[in-house]
Amino acid sequence: MGGDHAPESVVGGAKAALEEYDFIEQLILVGDEAKIKAEVDRQELKGRRFSILHASEVVDMHESPVEAIRRKKDSSISVSVDLVKKGECDAVVSAGNTGAAVAAATIKLRTLPGVERAGIASPLPNEYGPCNIMDAGANVDARPRHLLQYAIMGSVYARHVQGKRNPIVGLMSVGEEDSKGNEFTKEVFDLLKDTPLNFKGNVEGHDLFETPLDVVVCDGFVGNVVLKSCEATAKVMFKWLKHEIKTSPFRQLGALIAKGAFKATLERGNYEAYGGSPLLGVNGIVIIAHGASTPRAMKNAIRVAAESVRHEVNPHIQEEIEKFGRI
Repeated sequence: MGGDHAPESVVGGAKAALEEYDFIEQLILVGDEAKIKAEVDRQELKGRRFSILHASEVVDMHESPVEAIRRKKDSSISVSVDLVKKGECDAVVSAGNTGAAVAAATIKLRTLPGVERAGIASPLPNEYGPCNIMDAGANVDARPRHLLQYAIMGSVYARHVQGKRNPIVGLMSVGEEDSKGNEFTKEVFDLLKDTPLNFKGNVEGHDLFETPLDVVVCDGFVGNVVLKSCEATAKVMFKWLKHEIKTSPFRQLGALIAKGAFKATLERGNYEAYGGSPLLGVNGIVIIAHGASTPRAMKNAIRVAAESVRHEVNPHIQEEIEKFGRI
């Protein structure tokens, strides 16, 4: 029931995922049964690989996440996470209130042994493949050791799900020199440089898009601001471009000729292709989808969830956290 276009986009994404990915055994659509059933019928979603589980409540976007999870025991996100907790499902995907999804997962599933704080790994389009910002908003008051664990977990995800053999890790700062940053980032730098991770050092905003990087660590406050700023910049640039093209027939003709290039450029930065962001560190697979997710975005969020399960991301994270704890 979460997201700007629920349940239409969720049902559409579920239908597309079931048609395209035969490794998905079962999807459970959790929420208002009557509304979901009507949408399932409208989109002609059929077969035995999905079911509907009724949940009578929904967490609204303006609600306090922790309070909503405590008060609304029968919300769609709470019921979904409970399915993972009971072992009835392997993963949960939500395009609703991000804070509520993080709170439900943290409270109900807890973190993996040795993990102090969970973090959201949000992929950004980079010239060399997706660059994962971690944390993108789960924990705004992080400590240096939390960022060390983000680097470990992000590297595991990049290696096992995204196929990066030796993931490159960067630390978001205000300059590339080792001495740059505040006391917080300097302490994180010292922790990271003494690990076997493929640590590049400090990185800046432009590196997110043009430097070979697989994981960029920062606290959730910085990560969320960076992520939303990037999204807004991309959106407004295309808005300005469309406005300028319409001011002249010659520009419109040129735009028609370059239509393929515009489409390809838009696709390179399209969040729909990435689908969702994993909440790494909790004892279960939780994927946070964009609130404005389309059916395509939801389909890919479901794919990311299934791939995280298939590649055993959590056992690998636990193994690496234990290994680093002995260093």
